[in-house]
Amino acid sequence: MKKINSLSDLIKLREDLISGRKPSENADPVSGSVRIRVHMGTSGIASGASEIFHFFVSELEKRNIQGHVIKTGDLGYSFAEPTIEVTRAGSEPVVFGNVDKFRADEIIEKYIKNGELVDGVIPVNYQTITI
Repeated sequence: MKKINSLSDLIKLREDLISGRKPSENADPVSGSVRIRVHMGTSGIASGASEIFHFFVSELEKRNIQGHVIKTGDLGYSFAEPTIEVTRAGSEPVVFGNVDKFRADEIIEKYIKNGELVDGVIPVNYQTITI
């Protein structure tokens, strides 16, 4: 969830939750956009997830790709950390494991830009919960 920097941000979040609207970070990406969740549980951080988070933030901006990069908790794939979940507009989320800068660059160029899957996809064994 995005940071709350003012009372008006807090009031807007409260209104969104009461009305049943999804907070913007959790909303499905709009056309031409992407949402990247970097899983930053203890094992993810120890494996370099923080570096991967910053890489995605800077690379999306450099490459002029619309999207949100979000820090989230552990998915339970400790064997494959760092892991990320990428949701392209209109598509189901895809989880990638063992993501280093090289693989992150490949994910941006092939999957995010063109929808072409790359090595490292982990089968999803959970359901996304929406509010």
